[in-house]
Amino acid sequence: MRQVPLVGLPSDLRQIGPHPFHAVGEKYLRAVTEFVGGFAVGLPALPQPLAPEAIVAELDGLLLTGSPSNIEPHHYGLPPEAGAEPFDPARDASTLPLIRAAVAAGLPILALCRGLQEITVALGGSLHPRVHEVEGLSDHREDKTAPLDAQYAVAHAVRLAPDGLLQRLAGADTAMVNSLHGQGIDRLAPGTVVEATAEDGLIEAFRGAREDRFLLAVQWHPEWKPAEHPFYAAILRAFGDACRARLATKPR
Repeated sequence: MRQVPLVGLPSDLRQIGPHPFHAVGEKYLRAVTEFVGGFAVGLPALPQPLAPEAIVAELDGLLLTGSPSNIEPHHYGLPPEAGAEPFDPARDASTLPLIRAAVAAGLPILALCRGLQEITVALGGSLHPRVHEVEGLSDHREDKTAPLDAQYAVAHAVRLAPDGLLQRLAGADTAMVNSLHGQGIDRLAPGTVVEATAEDGLIEAFRGAREDRFLLAVQWHPEWKPAEHPFYAAILRAFGDACRARLATKPR
């Protein structure tokens, strides 16, 4: 029987030359292998022959990755012109029902950047499509002309909710995180609880309200060089513990 949990990672649909590719960033795959301690499985952004519930049943965890793309605004009740390209409608179509099935089944979920936004939308919350245009909120985007190490460098502090999961993992009331997002939470989804906020008040992390299930979503990128950031590594390892616990409940 398997000893290592299977962790599903949704793919982005990318056009490379004349061909479409289903892609998962290497940094996420390395995070799953090296820090989560799982076997990474790419989930294509295709119409599936299996129901989302059947896919979830085969997994021990779901890691919702970041992406350059944004969620199309019609999924959270805004007109098309409100959104900010690029979009990835194939990923939207595959992840949103998968998230709802995973939450219903109690599958451990860790959501990063776009993943946080996907859970928000899938569970009935809404987004600011352009955070930097909202009065009172800061510009949370990275400088895309800078080297990657500069783009992913810690950018601002987040306040961690008292007695929350992230406060326990950080061992502190605040933490420094990177910031590479244009969208952000407007209205929190039902059944979720705030775990962290930025200095401007933007929600930067939440968890599921049920204490017996692991659902954690963060707006930053803990998969970026977690060996150099103990807080990032702790997030990934906590998810790994939940995935192994899930695997241990399956019939052998």
